[in-house]
Amino acid sequence: MSHVRDHVVAALSDELARRAAAHTLRVCVDGPDAAGKTTLADELADRLGRHRPVIRLSIDRFHLPQAIRHQRGPLSAEGYYHDSFDYETVAEAVLRPLGPGGDGRYLPAVFDYRTERASHAARQQAPPGAVLLFDGVFMLRPKLRDFWDMSIYLHVDPEVTLHRARLRDLELFGSVEAVEQRYRRRYLPGQELYRADAHPIGTATVVLNTNDPLQPLVVRWP
Repeated sequence: MSHVRDHVVAALSDELARRAAAHTLRVCVDGPDAAGKTTLADELADRLGRHRPVIRLSIDRFHLPQAIRHQRGPLSAEGYYHDSFDYETVAEAVLRPLGPGGDGRYLPAVFDYRTERASHAARQQAPPGAVLLFDGVFMLRPKLRDFWDMSIYLHVDPEVTLHRARLRDLELFGSVEAVEQRYRRRYLPGQELYRADAHPIGTATVVLNTNDPLQPLVVRWP
């Protein structure tokens, strides 16, 4: 980890450690595909876990079945933004019970998109003083925005996303051409729809530019 990145992660972890709440502190790490959301959330969980209990979740555990995800077509940008994930369950089975007046019993997963089967996960009890670190795309969409006690948005330029995807998703999609088609027709336009609808850069508590993951630039930090 570079000195700059280590400093940013440490400062974010310190901020989360200081934040008090009568309920679980609900924090999202949002941003486009391949922005580094999972990596940052894992780094924060590792550092913050030395001071407070951490609940580490991801939107990848809340996919909808493929028949719903692809009902507008497998390359539909609208389908990516509107139909990919079960945001209703995220709100009602995770964020609301972990929030003010909730009982602290949350559902950690609902669906495994790799096997296309329901996860059948049991509800778990959040420990006192816990912090939820939830990473994923579209976390600041209007349906979820007001649930977060703090939000972190990672901005990367579309061509940076595509460059990283060519390396990261080559095995998943089978060829560079297939990766480019999927991103240029579905993922990147889906992110454009999200930015127009939710304005995440103007909404998030903290905004970082992660075009260079080792030298993240602070765009906004209250």
